[in-house]
Amino acid sequence: MSMEIFGVDIGGSGIKGAPVDLERGDLAQERHKVLTPQPATPDGVAGCVVEVVEHFGWDGPVGVTFPGVVTGGVTRTAANMDKAWIGVDTASLLSARLGGRPVTVLNDADAAGVAEMTYGAGRGRSGTVILLTLGTGIGSALFTDGHLVPNSELGHLELKGHDAETRASVKAKEDGDLTWGHWAHRVQKYLAHVEMLFSPDLFIIGGGVSRKPEKFLPLIEGIRAEIVPAELQNNAGIVGAAMAARGGTP
Repeated sequence: MSMEIFGVDIGGSGIKGAPVDLERGDLAQERHKVLTPQPATPDGVAGCVVEVVEHFGWDGPVGVTFPGVVTGGVTRTAANMDKAWIGVDTASLLSARLGGRPVTVLNDADAAGVAEMTYGAGRGRSGTVILLTLGTGIGSALFTDGHLVPNSELGHLELKGHDAETRASVKAKEDGDLTWGHWAHRVQKYLAHVEMLFSPDLFIIGGGVSRKPEKFLPLIEGIRAEIVPAELQNNAGIVGAAMAARGGTP
């Protein structure tokens, strides 16, 4: 059996995918990306997933990430997607649209976390590790001694009376036109809150912002846990999706 499996990462703005080389933990080919349809309905997004998979002529198993809670292939929440996703058996929907190919669906941050724990910044780390993806919202993946606690949704913790992701996401930085310093201070308050609850040994910061850690990580103070940028950056979700498809449902 080839060590290549296809991964698709569904996001609020783009849907991207590629075959993944699971020996190296990296994309086997350059990824293909299409814009997420607006509104991001199950039918519209499914069409885009098919487009991405067919672009490579792929006919094997497919792993897919979704920005929300996923249990047993069913999408339960959809904070940054169309509400029509709630309660949909997404694994069956996508499998049907892909001509019966096996499809595994998991939360997007969980996928990124599994990839980072295997190939990236969390490799070989025991204890409690929390990956946070900072982007349109805040995704989280919680690990204890390498084992994933799925669907943790720590981006929706309350912070000063607000949903944390409305204050500390990259979207909040852009919408509020915040300086790196101002935004780093908000991220620091958020990390302090998560640290109080879980006492992690390591925070891994993922999402697109992980490409420029020097802009904000040195400005974060007073956190006991080690804080490092994700190593797979924005490909982590695709890699984690492929890993999940190889192993069946996570």
